[in-house]
Amino acid sequence: MNTKYAFPESAQALVYVKAVNVSDLPQEVQEEADGRDQLFAVHNADGEQLALVADRRMAFVLARQNDLSPVTVH
Repeated sequence: MNTKYAFPESAQALVYVKAVNVSDLPQEVQEEADGRDQLFAVHNADGEQLALVADRRMAFVLARQNDLSPVTVH
């Protein structure tokens, strides 16, 4: 869950953070969710999932550490 992701050089500066229900994820991801009901996904402008992390704060920190500007998707 805390694996570093090598963001592509061509990644756009804006990324989207949204809550994801663990029950909607593949079984192998559910098994690594440590009992959480929700995880947070970081997506690029094309909708491609770049990362899946334990909480919203971590998603924003991850994005900023990679020089990306995170915004929340409702």
